[in-house]
Amino acid sequence: MDLRASAGDARRAARRLALSPATQRNAGLEAIALALEARRAEILKANQQDLETAGGMVARGELPQPLVKRLDLGGSKFAGVVEMVRSVRAQADPLGRTLAATELAQGLRLFRVSVPIGVIGVIFESRPDALVQIASLCLKAGDAVLLKGGREAARTNQVLFEVIARATEEAGLPQGWVWLMETREEVRELLALDEYLDLIVPRGSNEFVRYIMEHTHIPVTGHAEGICHVYVDRAADLDKALRISVDSKTQYAAVCNAAETLLVHREIAPAFLARAVPALKEKGVALRGDARALALVEGAFEPATEEDWRTEYLDYILSVRVVDSLEAAVEHINHYSSHHTDTIVTEDAQAASRFLRGVDSASVIHNASTRFADGFRYGLGAEVGISTGRLHSRGPVGLEGLVIYKYILEGEGHTVDDFEGAHPRPYTHRPLDLTWQPEDGRGI
Repeated sequence: MDLRASAGDARRAARRLALSPATQRNAGLEAIALALEARRAEILKANQQDLETAGGMVARGELPQPLVKRLDLGGSKFAGVVEMVRSVRAQADPLGRTLAATELAQGLRLFRVSVPIGVIGVIFESRPDALVQIASLCLKAGDAVLLKGGREAARTNQVLFEVIARATEEAGLPQGWVWLMETREEVRELLALDEYLDLIVPRGSNEFVRYIMEHTHIPVTGHAEGICHVYVDRAADLDKALRISVDSKTQYAAVCNAAETLLVHREIAPAFLARAVPALKEKGVALRGDARALALVEGAFEPATEEDWRTEYLDYILSVRVVDSLEAAVEHINHYSSHHTDTIVTEDAQAASRFLRGVDSASVIHNASTRFADGFRYGLGAEVGISTGRLHSRGPVGLEGLVIYKYILEGEGHTVDDFEGAHPRPYTHRPLDLTWQPEDGRGI
């Protein structure tokens, strides 16, 4: 694959996509859904081959066992992939939306209008369903995309890419809007293509994401790790705290919004840990605790190390620390957190407010599981990933995170000289209840 040439093709395709009507992009998405259904057997055969290869990788210590579950497209998961494509098609068109309208002066009107980002590079982990999700979102948002999945899903990703590329080409969409990279060397080459790419979204280990950020001039958004916390406050309802803690850790352990650390206020720790430890153990969770947790429930914990507070396990392992105060919990989270998702369990509204305002994460939650931090569960639809940064998007990145905006100014022969000099015209800077119409090229 000549990556530079492919990126150039993607740039040209992106310019055509930006002008395409929503009906055409939606037709492309339906074509993808139908093609996935038609080639289901072929896709699942490739996926089974990847699963067999992944089993060997696990045995050799090259792949963590929890990631194999992400790789599997069997059971109801395949139908869910198709349903996701159609859910993206059903969402409102994110392009051409008027975000603000302002009268600068009489006859001079300014509109802020949503437009595609352009060309996006997305590097993701072992989930082949992520390829379909990312491609679908980018198509709906009018963006071209260069994709790179994990080698453990290589066969599945190749078939899925071919299905998507062929289906959308037959639906009349520009060829070259989607590409699949296959090697790590191509990823390194991608980082130098700042003339063609507008954004990179990496999903992987902390070391990998930092490598991407340090070796490119292209803007990068995404998250390196999901080190998420549950804090059980002194005023927590024990039943709620137990359910939320167990769900946050065990509902699906191998995902970025699963809890990795449990913080418990010292006043409630004896009563809570007496119930939480057996409940977590029953689910197969291995516990690592600080000295106070070890003393409260003898024999239940392995001693936690400094590294445990910084670790995303993606497995049935949970670190537990007893803290003296809400402030100590917030300090711990802001120090060790990956700024993904953190939750407080408390019946004290003021304590909840201090936590929600004080914790510096993309999602902060009161009396609910960390597992809710998800584009679908937030009602945002499918997502490219979770952004823990502070660029134009934060938290689950769905369609709104894949568009940006431009300013459109309409005048009637206005010049700056009209507003300066001895008799300047006045600026009004008045909000307008108008919408800029792409079909008409003017505000109505």
